[in-house]
Amino acid sequence: MPVRQANAQWNGTLREGKGTMKFGVDGPQMPFSFGTRFGDEKGTNPEELIGAAHAGCFSMAFSKILGDAGHTPERIATHAKVIVEVGEGGAAISTIALDCKATVPGLDNAEFQELANTAKTGCPVSKVLAAAEITLTATLEG
Repeated sequence: MPVRQANAQWNGTLREGKGTMKFGVDGPQMPFSFGTRFGDEKGTNPEELIGAAHAGCFSMAFSKILGDAGHTPERIATHAKVIVEVGEGGAAISTIALDCKATVPGLDNAEFQELANTAKTGCPVSKVLAAAEITLTATLEG
């Protein structure tokens, strides 16, 4: 498997500083700051990137699991909410809530739920994020 890369640079103090994150060797570069992470400033933050990675990984894993079970998905759309809480030990990602809506012809809801949960626990990003609670709402559409 190829090695995937990302880079980040931060300049200044936590509250006044600014940074950039770059995806891949030739990928896009996004600004981030204290305000993009803990406020409403434009830009991105590590939690959004974790959410995007998790939603993408889950969707691909679910597609494979469905295919292995003999079902061809027409569409898998996954939204991830990454929840950060501040406690005695500082800020931590406590929960990642995945919300998946999928169209899979010929599949009943019981099998759909079982396969979705298999994808939730089996995707590589879920495995690396297992310290957080990962929830899943899966809706079979169509």
